[in-house]
Amino acid sequence: MTGTTDRAERAAPLAVTPSQTVGPFYGYALPFPGGDHMAPTGHPDTITVHGTVLDGTGATVPDALLEFWQAGPDGSLTGAPGSLRRDPVTGAVLGRNGVDFTGFGRVPTDADGRYAVRTLPATAPAGTPDAAPYLAVCVFARGLLHHLFTRVYFPRNETANAADPLLSSLPAHRARTLLARPDGPARYRFDVRLQAAEDGSTEETVFLAFR
Repeated sequence: MTGTTDRAERAAPLAVTPSQTVGPFYGYALPFPGGDHMAPTGHPDTITVHGTVLDGTGATVPDALLEFWQAGPDGSLTGAPGSLRRDPVTGAVLGRNGVDFTGFGRVPTDADGRYAVRTLPATAPAGTPDAAPYLAVCVFARGLLHHLFTRVYFPRNETANAADPLLSSLPAHRARTLLARPDGPARYRFDVRLQAAEDGSTEETVFLAFR
């Protein structure tokens, strides 16, 4: 009788283990001192790119993380060391050395979903004659199973933008989501919209799939 009961219990479906969401904790360990300063300290050509990360309802996302990459002034993609220097005694991250242009930045959004990064004007990567200057962006945020990739182009490069393979392949209303807009001297605003508004009043930022 006991054996029959055991077989019946083994045949019964098991209850689903309840899931729990822990994190994401993008504000822990990933940001580092000076992560928003890609340009060398005091460089006269420094520009500021800033904006807000928004969800489909237009609400700001206060715990997102954005990474920026760009080619150096010579078009090089090799970057430079110095972003994550550590104290040789304590091991604490000291951040940028303030001298090199590293081509990389990492910034969290603040409590209002805002971010800002200070860098040099974008340059088209060497070996891409048809590409317009751009910043490559990777977006991490709650609710995303995978991080998202996009780009920031600049309106002052109108001729190059018109010939860029990505921008020229998009309808005008979609291409506009990749254009930063002037926002004061040496300042540009670029908002990231994770979804389009249900009423169609705002467009989702164009995101890229790499294969």
